[in-house]
Amino acid sequence: MNNLAQTTDTQVKDRLITARVQLLLKNGFFGNLATRLQLQEASSWCPTAATDGRHFYYNTEFIQSLDDDELIFLMGHEVLHCVYDHMDRRGNRDPRLWNIANDYVVNMDLVENNIGKKITKVNICFDYKYQNWISDEVYDDLFENAEHITEETLDMHLDFSDEEGDGQGAGGNADDKGGDKKGPPQYSEEERKEIREEMKEAIMNAAKGAGNKDVPRGVRSLLKNLTNPELDWRELLATNIQSVVKNDFTFMRPARKGIAERVYLPGMDYDTDLDVFCFIDSSGSMSDPMLQDLLGEVKGCMEQYSNFILRLCFFDTDTYTIHEFDPSNIDEIHDIEVEGGGGTEFDCMFDRLKAEDIVPQKLIVFTDGYPWGSWGDEDYCDTLFIIHGSGYGGRTPVAPYGVSVKYKADQKS
Repeated sequence: MNNLAQTTDTQVKDRLITARVQLLLKNGFFGNLATRLQLQEASSWCPTAATDGRHFYYNTEFIQSLDDDELIFLMGHEVLHCVYDHMDRRGNRDPRLWNIANDYVVNMDLVENNIGKKITKVNICFDYKYQNWISDEVYDDLFENAEHITEETLDMHLDFSDEEGDGQGAGGNADDKGGDKKGPPQYSEEERKEIREEMKEAIMNAAKGAGNKDVPRGVRSLLKNLTNPELDWRELLATNIQSVVKNDFTFMRPARKGIAERVYLPGMDYDTDLDVFCFIDSSGSMSDPMLQDLLGEVKGCMEQYSNFILRLCFFDTDTYTIHEFDPSNIDEIHDIEVEGGGGTEFDCMFDRLKAEDIVPQKLIVFTDGYPWGSWGDEDYCDTLFIIHGSGYGGRTPVAPYGVSVKYKADQKS
């Protein structure tokens, strides 16, 4: 770097430091989180700005083009990408549409909380139509009109999801974890997990120090999820399947506790036929590791019974092939291929069940939890929703009927 370039970068970095201080004075929550991001010049690969949860990457020329209030807006923009974990939540959604959806949500939050001044030098994603929407909902709306979408994101979105990315993420040629002049940073899944844990702690500390008035509405919902313990979805899945036959007792096989205490309590009749139907939402946010995790748990639960029928079907706005398993072919469950990939409608599930004259003892729905319409027919059958959506502020939706539990991949050690 020559002397002139070095002087320019020093001046730009000084402006960014000043913007962080001004943001801290204006809004403690945003300011505290902004100050923990290490400033790093990345003009060779970053056209605007970017973050990986630890760094604030910037293009020198882009920063020079913004005034002070716009810099504050940009700082807040990167902070919210970290808070909402946008770098790791894409799944198999379309990368471009997912990034645009995230920007609509982030920019609306910034305007609502008066963080800096909306940038006008580039055509940022902003529409009051999406006020109080979450990224998942905005994405579904954009997906319906994908061929007409011309918007671009304000910044460069790094993508660390498990699926193949769009060339804007972990596929660079960085020599270290902070990124360098050759390309974006690269992280292992374990390192990404560490960064997410660091951010969770930082969010809670920033919220405690800032007070409720400085914390965006969506982040307040996120804080509830961070501080409240959650049920283990695996345990709830097993319990719900077992509940189908829990009233079917037999004195042919007494419970162990009854034998030990010489009190002959009825045991569970595991020879009872079990009929379970599993719908899997393929609307775009489900990764293959997530799918295999679910299939493995369902398989394990079903194998506790000697007689069962398990039907499995993918859905988005329509339903697809119904795969049927029993004890003779249950090992083939991991070989099924995902079908669909559009939006999410729950009514189509119940329409298909009725058309096929299927009334399962237990219906399991694995979904991100954001249907375009209703949640379906609540009176049709006993339903368990396993919800992997983490929308506005990380808020997990809850179905208006049945049982809902949040999916977490790392609950099983």
